[in-house]
Amino acid sequence: MLAEMRIQGLGVIDDATLDLDPGLTVLTGETGAGKTMVVTGLTLLGGGRAEASRVADGARRAVVEGRFTSDPAALAVADEVGAEPDEDGTLIAIRTVGADGRSRAHLGGRSVPVGVLGRLAEATLAVHGQNDQLRLLRAAEQRSLLDRFAGEPVGVPLARYRAVRAEWLRLATELAGRRDGARRLAQEADLLRHGLTEITAVDPQPGEDVELVAQARRLAAADDLRAVAVAAQAALVGTEDVPDAPAALALVGEARHRLGGAEDAELSALDAQLAEALALLGDVGAELTGYLDRLDADPERLAAVLARQAELKALTRKYAADVDGVLAWADAARERLGSLDVSDDALAALTARRDGLAVELADHAEAVSAARNEAAARLAADTTAE
Repeated sequence: MLAEMRIQGLGVIDDATLDLDPGLTVLTGETGAGKTMVVTGLTLLGGGRAEASRVADGARRAVVEGRFTSDPAALAVADEVGAEPDEDGTLIAIRTVGADGRSRAHLGGRSVPVGVLGRLAEATLAVHGQNDQLRLLRAAEQRSLLDRFAGEPVGVPLARYRAVRAEWLRLATELAGRRDGARRLAQEADLLRHGLTEITAVDPQPGEDVELVAQARRLAAADDLRAVAVAAQAALVGTEDVPDAPAALALVGEARHRLGGAEDAELSALDAQLAEALALLGDVGAELTGYLDRLDADPERLAAVLARQAELKALTRKYAADVDGVLAWADAARERLGSLDVSDDALAALTARRDGLAVELADHAEAVSAARNEAAARLAADTTAE
């Protein structure tokens, strides 16, 4: 219900607040007291036509503010437009009319179409004039009154009609949404397919980019590594290019030979340690030889690695930061493609279902109309008899 109404700058009313109680409220008073402006305020609050001539002289605008209690019907209207009640549960509606004729409506702190206030008023207000009952002038109220009078003969087919209509509206909305989004979905599907085609053609493997980086570094540094290994091997075993250059193995062997000829027990004891050193140096020399055999420069392999890196880089620039991310994108793309239904068959099935419901809806509407016509005749007869 409307619990309070405040009017500012409307006609002869500068600023007035009206507290209302549940039930019937009667406005009385002498001519010119402002009764018409109060009714005008109710009309504006109920979404009625706004006229600049109603704004008080000298005022920039007229404002009508209504505070509604937490009536379920009022809250339902507010919920549809996203309006929020105040902390005390009441709902504030405001209608503003400028001196230039511009009108604005607000409900629960949100700007709303004027028609929303009209729906709120239909659910909560009934204005009775001296010679008419304004609520009965509303078509929706007339239908409600007739349906209550008719009872089940109208209620049963009306319930069926509403159920079918709700399903028809749902399908119509879904179909419109699919048609509007069909082009966007088709474009998305094309992009996903193109991406999957590119990824499949390259066929990246998990962690491949990391492995290729290590290979490329190794191949690119092969010459430097070879020079280091050759120098180390020459220091151990010597080289044919400089046969007189001292080598570690030869020097250790010479040291062992000299110690072995000494007639001193302490020096002779060092022979065993030199033997171990000689064996260890021999092992290192053999490993260096094997390393050099495996380190043969392979320019073609390096070129192949770099080319493969370029292929993977083309994917990581588009789809993810690394190869594992690219593979994850591909999995997500396949799943998304499976959920996209842009086929004509799906739209045709929805259209057929909607059209079938339209025929069924027309049959139910005809049944409701027939029942209402019969009830209207009885209501007219009963009213005339009264």
